[in-house]
Amino acid sequence: MSISWLKASNDRKSFKIFESFGMDVYKISDLEKTDEKIEELVDKNYTTIVLSNEVANFSEDIIKKYNRAENVNIIIAPSHNKTDYT
Repeated sequence: MSISWLKASNDRKSFKIFESFGMDVYKISDLEKTDEKIEELVDKNYTTIVLSNEVANFSEDIIKKYNRAENVNIIIAPSHNKTDYT
């Protein structure tokens, strides 16, 4: 089982702990190419791909495609941004 994390290149908060341990955290500078990067990771046999919430917003087709796949898990991580709703 191979796990990768995917975030925007300007995102300094998401997946910091995984980066510090040298795990496979990929940064995307052009979020419009999110689907292409996910396909690339699947082709490289990553079975679990964790997306930051920001990146997931750019990938409707791929998430739907792998929603029921048994060999690939797409996980959307919750946002670290705190919003005051009061």
